[in-house]
Amino acid sequence: MDKPHIFIARPMPHWLIEKLEQEATVDVWNKNEAVPEEELIRRTEEADGLFCTVSEAVTRNVIEQAPRLKVIATMAVGYNNIDLEAARENKIKVGHTPGVLTETTADLTFALLMAAARRLPEAMDTIRNNEWGSWAPFAFTGQDIYGATLGIIGMGRIGEAVAKRAAGFDMNILYHNRSRKREAEERVGAVYTELDELLGQADFVCVLAPATPETEKLIDAEAFRKMKKTAVFINSSRGATVDEPALIDALREGEIFGAGLDVFENEPIGADHPLVSLSNVVVLPHIGSASEKTRRQMADITADHILQGLKGEPLTHEVPET
Repeated sequence: MDKPHIFIARPMPHWLIEKLEQEATVDVWNKNEAVPEEELIRRTEEADGLFCTVSEAVTRNVIEQAPRLKVIATMAVGYNNIDLEAARENKIKVGHTPGVLTETTADLTFALLMAAARRLPEAMDTIRNNEWGSWAPFAFTGQDIYGATLGIIGMGRIGEAVAKRAAGFDMNILYHNRSRKREAEERVGAVYTELDELLGQADFVCVLAPATPETEKLIDAEAFRKMKKTAVFINSSRGATVDEPALIDALREGEIFGAGLDVFENEPIGADHPLVSLSNVVVLPHIGSASEKTRRQMADITADHILQGLKGEPLTHEVPET
């Protein structure tokens, strides 16, 4: 009997490929870039399992041209890049990696907050560019973090983990969520508020919401106008949650103090992107979960999902039906 066929949509370590090769024939896309749809169709038309990332658009068109596909496993917590309706119609299991990246992403989120508040990249550039003269009383003055008010939009696992870090800085924690999280309130001392109230009161506005039709461009021009002029905006969730042109305008016009961003509306971005040229922005290439330990765990869980799906077993972290 022929082995099942797996397509992996990114270069992966040898140990992971060898793990999958014990049970299947493995085909790997050896480029660190998203697989174009036409190529994804070609490489999955005979595949039983698809190991993908957040960057691959696993559309209905892809799914319906892969009649043997039993499982799609994404090496990410988010799965808005996968047409779940088409997957369910074709009885394809979908797995993701929640939980494992929570603390690592929370670390990165708080690092962004601190770097943007204290203008760290901008200050570092003066040394790299040999522009540091003498000490100046008001050079690179930023925003205080200790004792400030943090507003978290999306109080899931990562939101709560960020709130725990904020508690160490004696921050006042506000949050907005589609449903109130009373247990989280007790654990981290967060106070539930309506979105407009949060935007108006917070010194730091942090978006940690998933990309859904309800959250698309949730933070728009009106939202930025409601923020303090000293506010710092942080997004380490999904670029789709923000109206990017409105963010650029708010930063240019001084409606907010600064921003720290790990995600963008269209990724990847290059040096010519308007946000990159702004001195009051910290930009990162979507590295929220990028620690050695976490990425290894994510890859291992994704491989397990593929093997479970091929055997017809329940996935450890299967995307729930809604």
